[in-house]
Amino acid sequence: MGSKMLNGARSLGRIVSVTGANAILMLDSPAHGGSAATRNQPEMGTLLAIDTPSSVVLAIVSALSVPVPVTRDDEDEIWIAEISLVGELSQCAAGTLRFNRGVTTYPTLGDRVRVAASSELKTAFCGFDAESVRVGTLRQEKSIPAVIRIDDLLSKHFAILGTTGTGKSCGTALILRAILTRHPAAHIVLLDPHNEYARAFREWAEVISPRNLQFPYWLLNFEEIVEVLIGDRSRKAEAEILHELIPIAKARYGSGRHDAANRHLRRPANDPGRYTVDSPVPYRISDLIGLIDERMGRLENKRDLAPYRQLRTRIQNISSDPSYAFMFGALTVHDSMIQVLSRIFRVPVQGRPITIFELTGLPTEVVNVVVSVVCRMTFDFALWSEGQIPVMLVCEEAHRYIPAKTDYGFEPCKRAIARIAKEGRKYGASLCIVTQRPAEIDPTILSQCNTVFALRMSNERDQNIVKAAISDSASGLLGFLAALGQREAIAFGDGVPLPVRICFDELPPDCLPRSTAARFTQYWQQAYGDEELLGQIVERWRSSGSTARDATVRGSFDGTLAPDDGESDEANTAGSGLYPSGRTDNSLGANPVPVGQPSPSAYVAQSVNPVSPASAKPVTSTGSALKLLRERLKQR
Repeated sequence: MGSKMLNGARSLGRIVSVTGANAILMLDSPAHGGSAATRNQPEMGTLLAIDTPSSVVLAIVSALSVPVPVTRDDEDEIWIAEISLVGELSQCAAGTLRFNRGVTTYPTLGDRVRVAASSELKTAFCGFDAESVRVGTLRQEKSIPAVIRIDDLLSKHFAILGTTGTGKSCGTALILRAILTRHPAAHIVLLDPHNEYARAFREWAEVISPRNLQFPYWLLNFEEIVEVLIGDRSRKAEAEILHELIPIAKARYGSGRHDAANRHLRRPANDPGRYTVDSPVPYRISDLIGLIDERMGRLENKRDLAPYRQLRTRIQNISSDPSYAFMFGALTVHDSMIQVLSRIFRVPVQGRPITIFELTGLPTEVVNVVVSVVCRMTFDFALWSEGQIPVMLVCEEAHRYIPAKTDYGFEPCKRAIARIAKEGRKYGASLCIVTQRPAEIDPTILSQCNTVFALRMSNERDQNIVKAAISDSASGLLGFLAALGQREAIAFGDGVPLPVRICFDELPPDCLPRSTAARFTQYWQQAYGDEELLGQIVERWRSSGSTARDATVRGSFDGTLAPDDGESDEANTAGSGLYPSGRTDNSLGANPVPVGQPSPSAYVAQSVNPVSPASAKPVTSTGSALKLLRERLKQR
């Protein structure tokens, strides 16, 4: 087999040492003054072939050296190449070549080594057309596409690492677009802290931003709601109060909905034992405050009232803060968990297989909580769907959420991502980590990423972390991470056929993420901007904290107000859950306004739409409409 595979290719040298998965190649001496001869010598990362009686062993050049340099041109010197054995080509029964990772037949001393032929490269890198997609080309041979094996990539997690400005965001968008092109019914959730990716997935993305985000507070587990309502973890007395009262508040909400259905049950519907503090069951903030007031009324020692008063004040302040309107701003409480899951995880897909969470604009102190909930729900959704709906979580700027230092970050968020990394493969939950600082990421989580795309990294600590996380025999390739060019990467792991240096394809201009650096020299050539521009900036600046609340109010106006008797908390479905204002779920239908009652949206329409003097009526402002709604809710 070996003689047939040579095909007249020029030999580079012979094997002089074999140790496990590595070998040493002594290159043939170049001609004196041999600039022409050296042009055919292997480079770092070149894929070589070694012919054996039963197979062709493939190896990658990981180091080049001259042990004893000479000082005169007429003297010969020894050139050494260190190579890593990465796989082999063997002949199957049909007579075709098949590539396998690992080596079964090792080269022996004296075996000749050559550069791998184009046909061998194609067999090794392109032999999985049914389950792979193209993301670029090989650095060694531009005519050979670089492909990724989707099942191996996603089932065992992957990471995209690289210094800022090396093409990390473009590489992430390119890989995801390649997957979506082949699999338009995917379920991908992308955490976007810089609002970069919506532009790259315009036709495929469901974009959730602070303007249309509705994230019910009752979806939070105990640690997450404590982080929002209390913050200071040393205030244990207040946390204990929440731990006791939240299940009771959930039971009260459940009793109002299921009294008739549960009369035959032995356990009453308002039994707090039916729910735990972590159960994703709705409850009313008004019930929680009422329970706090009840407890305060039973206390005789006034010194014991302090934690209750502080907690009550904190809940009221957070509930009325416009910055938290996406979580507490809904006028009514109803069980919208199905709608929440539908929008986040794209079930049904409806032509938008990727959900992008734009986190810029959310309160700093609550961003980690939102990320924690999304990550935790990703795993739980995969778990309880029993793998029928595989999902992928893409965590951009991952060092924010899974820091290496134990006292940094939000522990529940870190724990949720770690659970996906460690157990997600069993249930169909995939993880993609994207970061420019791998040294600041929990090494345990990073080591779970079986495939790594390493772009240029100049920081030595980052390089060492990547080297430690790589278990591949060709880890020597990482030695020249600092010398990679733009859009170049070293790809390792089961998601790629072989460890290889690749060049990512270029994205179309209209699909590039919004991550381009500011062009200072262009904008500083002449004066730019005026007071009108400053006015627009100030308006966006000031409205950043109220847009979420405005969206909540508009969404509530689009639905029916709950009756005063409090029997229907589920009347308002339009604009609820995670749906943006004005959007309704087709399965739920629109909610009509009760007969004889003016539509609440009419108040807003009158305040923003001009009317002719002949048809002019008393105008009710948006503030008045809100005041009216609040008064009606208080009456309940």
